[in-house]
Amino acid sequence: MFNLTIQTRFFYIFIVLIFFSCKKNDSTNYKNSVTHLFDKNYATSLENQKKEEYLDSSLYLLKKIRNNAELRDVYLEIASEYYYINSSKKSLAVSLKALELSKRANDSIRMAKASYFVGDCYENTRKDSAYFYYLQAEKLYHKLQDYDNVARMLFSKGYVLFYDGNYVECSVEISKALSYLKGSKDYELIYSCNTLMGNCLEKLVKYDQALQYHATALEVLGKMKFTGKDDINKYNVSSIINVCNLYDLQGEYAKSAKILEPLLTPDLRKKWPRLYANVMSNLAYSKMKNKDYENVKPMLLESLKIVDSIGLGPDILYKKIRIGEYYLSQKDTLNAISTLEEANHLAVTLNSSNEILTTLRFLYKTDKKKMLFYTKEYIKLSDSINAVQKNAHDKYSRIEYETSRIEDENKILTKKNFYILISSFVLILALLIFTLFRGLKYKNLEMKFFKKEQQANEVIYQLLMDQHEKITTARENEKTKIAKELHDGIMNKIYSVRMNLGFFNSQNGNEIVEKRKYYITELQHIETEVRTISHGLSNSAFLEHNDFNNLLLTLVDHQKEISDTKFVYTDNETIDWRSIQIIYKINLYRIIQEAILNVNKYANAKSCEVKIYKKKHNILKLTITDDGVGFDVKNRKAGIGLSNMRDRVSSLNGKFIVVSSVNSGTKIEVTFTLDWL
Repeated sequence: MFNLTIQTRFFYIFIVLIFFSCKKNDSTNYKNSVTHLFDKNYATSLENQKKEEYLDSSLYLLKKIRNNAELRDVYLEIASEYYYINSSKKSLAVSLKALELSKRANDSIRMAKASYFVGDCYENTRKDSAYFYYLQAEKLYHKLQDYDNVARMLFSKGYVLFYDGNYVECSVEISKALSYLKGSKDYELIYSCNTLMGNCLEKLVKYDQALQYHATALEVLGKMKFTGKDDINKYNVSSIINVCNLYDLQGEYAKSAKILEPLLTPDLRKKWPRLYANVMSNLAYSKMKNKDYENVKPMLLESLKIVDSIGLGPDILYKKIRIGEYYLSQKDTLNAISTLEEANHLAVTLNSSNEILTTLRFLYKTDKKKMLFYTKEYIKLSDSINAVQKNAHDKYSRIEYETSRIEDENKILTKKNFYILISSFVLILALLIFTLFRGLKYKNLEMKFFKKEQQANEVIYQLLMDQHEKITTARENEKTKIAKELHDGIMNKIYSVRMNLGFFNSQNGNEIVEKRKYYITELQHIETEVRTISHGLSNSAFLEHNDFNNLLLTLVDHQKEISDTKFVYTDNETIDWRSIQIIYKINLYRIIQEAILNVNKYANAKSCEVKIYKKKHNILKLTITDDGVGFDVKNRKAGIGLSNMRDRVSSLNGKFIVVSSVNSGTKIEVTFTLDWL
């Protein structure tokens, strides 16, 4: 998490929320919402700790903004500010984020800048990674024809090579950079390139050429624009120190001391303590080499004290080596060995190979007791450094080669992808044309099928009407038959029994009693006959009210003869089918017929239930449920059967729902609102 206090974090978020609430959601205000999340001038004015808190909070708020050029610029500015306060890890993370966003947008300008920033973050920790990203930035800047930045990347590559001991390769990169900088106005970069070239040639023991490049750097210094004299003085002192180092290496110690001595001013110590310590140390060293030991020891110790207070490890190392040399010049072997051993341990800690070799060389010459040990260590380390430098040379050459090879492969792939894209476009176009013609063909077939279906519906309707007429005729015939039975049979019998019982009721005797019993039995027979006729009437009434049910029951029962699936039809006997319009019956019949057909063809079900019932007073609902294989409703295109069912329901303003999943069966629900009832 960020190193923010709760109050600070809420304050930043509150300010941003107020800003968003006062803006309309248009393109101009969106742009402003990005740029106002980070104020570079405000960040620059903060101390390091508060600046980091401000950067963290701004970075948190940027996560909600979509990728655009303004957002990428703000990320790069934040990465730069992190870098200036030595927060390398955060600077690296933000630079990589900016690089990722730039790649997504194919933004070459910001891809190059982000790669440059990533290289800077890796410069002191992973030199091969830094070299790789500088190389990527160089190629992008070259495509953009931004040759000043091409030279800057070449300088950065040379800087990495220099501090990895590859001085020859470094000089090659700096030579390329200087060729790009001909006619350039970037004097600071020209100054840096000349200075680095001078240092590189110094390591290659080409002192005269090195002096020429340092002299050129001093000339360029006069063309550079500075905000004040302090910056001029800083660059000037640095260049003079480089020149005096070369004089020392050429044995011109007196000349070096004469140049360095005027630089030791209180103003330099106050404003640039590190430079002051380096000048003092170099002056003491020049005097010592010139056999002038006056104030040499105090100057060396004071320079060590200054850099030690600042905490500069490499500078501390150099000062201790020179103090060790001073003790050797004074024949103070004990202090020399002690100081040089401290320097050796520090060089090992800092992984500074050249300084380790220097201290070992002094120690094996000074410490007679451990001379053999130091000699072996020196030889072993020298061989190791040579191997590392050779590997480093191969490593950077390999990076260049691999990068070039990948670019060539990408070009080939791009060409192949272009051909593939064209071929795909042609195939897709052909497929679309084929699909269009096929769709039109099936549309025509669908129209023909629809017309045939309409004709079939009319035939079915006529058949149902004919059936209804036959049922009505049969019912009337049955009524006539029953009326005749009642009139000719039962009424006559009842009349005969009534007359006989009336006759025998006025008489007594055993014979008369027996005859009465006979006629009572006859009344029971008449009762049974009436019950039989009533039962027949009841069945006729049932048929009158449920003829559509019989039609559906016949449809479902017929499946037993042609399917392994067990079909069950469940109806609600309270439905008065005579009061329901024939159009609903036709469509219900067709939907059930189509659903049963689908179950038989695709479901592989053990059972299927067809159920019709009424909800409330005017809602008619049909459900068809099977336990078959089911299907994925979302990912599977509806077939003609389902489409027809859906169309039928839609034509009557009903609701059609299919619920199904793989291996979980299928349920079809149809609901009609009978508003006309």
